[in-house]
Amino acid sequence: MEKFRVASFFAGIGGFDLGFEEAGFKIVGQCEIHKFCSSVLKHHWPATAFAQDISVASPNEIPDAEIWCGGFPCQDLSVARGSLGRHGLNGSRSGLFFKLAELAKRKRPRVILIENVHGLLNSNNGQDFAELLRTLGSLHYAVSWRLLNSRYFGVPQSRPRVYICAWLKDPAAAGNVLFEERPPSPTENERSAFVETSWVSGTGPIAPKVAFCLAATSGRHTGTDWSRTYIAYTDAVRRLTPLECERLQGFPDNWTAVDSSPLDVERSDSLRYHALGNAVSVPVVKWIAKRILNEFQRREGGHLRTVRQSQFLAETVSMWPGLLGPRQSIGGLLDIRRSQAKIVWPHAGVLWDGAFVANRTPPSPHRPVPSDLIKILESRRPEQRYFLSANAAEGILRRVDGQGRQLFPPLRRALESMTNRKPSTNRLTQPAPQLKFGLTEPICA
Repeated sequence: MEKFRVASFFAGIGGFDLGFEEAGFKIVGQCEIHKFCSSVLKHHWPATAFAQDISVASPNEIPDAEIWCGGFPCQDLSVARGSLGRHGLNGSRSGLFFKLAELAKRKRPRVILIENVHGLLNSNNGQDFAELLRTLGSLHYAVSWRLLNSRYFGVPQSRPRVYICAWLKDPAAAGNVLFEERPPSPTENERSAFVETSWVSGTGPIAPKVAFCLAATSGRHTGTDWSRTYIAYTDAVRRLTPLECERLQGFPDNWTAVDSSPLDVERSDSLRYHALGNAVSVPVVKWIAKRILNEFQRREGGHLRTVRQSQFLAETVSMWPGLLGPRQSIGGLLDIRRSQAKIVWPHAGVLWDGAFVANRTPPSPHRPVPSDLIKILESRRPEQRYFLSANAAEGILRRVDGQGRQLFPPLRRALESMTNRKPSTNRLTQPAPQLKFGLTEPICA
């Protein structure tokens, strides 16, 4: 049997591509404008059709494919922009979604899978997400969406992302991709994993069980960035290496170590850190891709049944326990878009024929896949360039204390040892169980 085909847009370093490939699909086309990311794609898929800029791509340039996938740029949506403001889908980067929709109108792929930051659900008072749903709905796609966190899919990184599955004229298939027939696993006391010690052995690395969300940062130590995940030793602190970041996103070792140009090591590391921070987590994509494949196989040789709005609301949604419960919302997209009030979109839902059912569904599958940060760390002590200086350690402590933040206790002690500070006596250095409900997780969007 021939494999179903995938075209990847905003492909980055191939997280979607690898996840689909591992699930049994064939990658037939890729589109990516960033030079370093393009070099990674061409290294791993040298024979795949490639386009550089989606803004000037024509339908004839895109290979025929049943599935389109990608994460359009999030810079105009991210809550991490701070004083820079959030332009939403009106921004030059995130607005490329409409170019993708324009191409889809011509090519009519059977499935479109999109990933983006959590901020997509509330940018521009929720109207951006309403416009995205309207756009896909106008092309006769049924749409499901769900916030999923990578930490429950086998990688020890808290990375909440919105996944959107648009399936042409088939609400049951769209819903089945992101929602199981069994309820999601409850998620309780999630923050405790950021301060619970994973494992300690002599003078080796000390790590929490789960890392903060990887961000698209450089490799430089600024002394002000408390929100990275750092690895502590008794008297030293280091950042994660590029290889560890690859593992944290579910990529094979050295996936991004492909640039042969004569770059200095710090420059090369920065390119890898930035690309990995922008990437999608491969295990989450693979989980979704397997469910798409299952829906294709169930429908082979059959005919699509037209589902009216009344049937959708009354019958179809009952298949997905994750959307049931007291916080369920049922509404019409037209009414939402006409409203001048701020829209608070639930984390998960399904839209068909202008009607939607949504709920605050947990970001985990029915059976989460366990993981532990200590298990992905390099077995040998990394090179010295990955370790913080005493000045950087002092800068982090000043920033943390000035903002009233909390640190992983062994990290706090190591930073204080590096700077000859007296150990803090406040609650920030108390054992992890006492911090369960007080940790403020860094913004990741």
